[in-house]
Amino acid sequence: MPAQISALPAVVSSSHFGSPGKTMRFFIRLLFSSLVFISLLWCSHLLWKRLPQSQGDLTVLKEDLPVTFDTFLHTQQLRKKTLRSFCGQTAKITELPHNEQEASQVVSSIMVNNKLQLLHCKIPATGVEGWEQLLEMLEEKDVTLQMPVPAHQQFGTQKRLSQYNLTSVEALLKSYTKVMFIREPFHRLISAYMHGLADGLTFKEFIQYILYRGSSNASIEWKPLVSLCRPCLIHYDYIIMFGFLGSEVHHLMQRAGLLGNSQLPEFIDSKIRWTYGWLEEQMFSELSHVQKKQLCHFFRFDFAAFHFPNSLLWDPTCISEST
Repeated sequence: MPAQISALPAVVSSSHFGSPGKTMRFFIRLLFSSLVFISLLWCSHLLWKRLPQSQGDLTVLKEDLPVTFDTFLHTQQLRKKTLRSFCGQTAKITELPHNEQEASQVVSSIMVNNKLQLLHCKIPATGVEGWEQLLEMLEEKDVTLQMPVPAHQQFGTQKRLSQYNLTSVEALLKSYTKVMFIREPFHRLISAYMHGLADGLTFKEFIQYILYRGSSNASIEWKPLVSLCRPCLIHYDYIIMFGFLGSEVHHLMQRAGLLGNSQLPEFIDSKIRWTYGWLEEQMFSELSHVQKKQLCHFFRFDFAAFHFPNSLLWDPTCISEST
């Protein structure tokens, strides 16, 4: 009897775990299943990072893949919806001033291309340089619209909207296709600094100079886009984001019937943005906590109007102050 009792644990152990070989195979399968599960979690994490985190994240899903026409149209709808929400909650100018001098000041950043019936807001380092090169190329190839501009409306290939009288300004705003280019605020600051506008200052000193002067005395290179392009007054047909110029401009031109068989010039904004990806972290680390908060406040209207949630300056606290 004692011998039977002493053998019982061995029997139970053998029947429960099986032979050593089976036990080893069990642990191997368990390890393999765990690795597969961890891999799936990691892939899901990467995909989540690629997807827009909210309706305000207006980037495309993958930077290295072309933007489809449907994606482009959907993105435009989201950007304009976000902008309308901002304009409805703020006291920004929504109507053209009746005084001609005041109206000229409001639209001073808007350029007119009569041949192609286009208006665009001209802000340095937002992608507008490549856009204007494209317009010149189309003009050289004698690309025209199906409905040409009447002769009495032709004032040369390009001039500022502020050079027109009030009646013409109102007519052009209603009839021409309007395009605005946007770029993440901190990248605009880096671009201004890299292009020698700091006059020998360190980046931290340059930022302090910008903050000291304030938005009302800001240079066009870093003044908030909302103050320059007046998107609550001018109902832009297209809002194009720096970093996706090639694909977005291509769809814009095709939809407007301007591209034809012409090839777009190369836009280097995606390469610049990749370079700024590592540069911005270094330059951001040079700033004090107070400066970072003040910069967010400086660009609070741009953040509220266009949403740049991946920006290092993004702070919901200061952005809520814009509404």
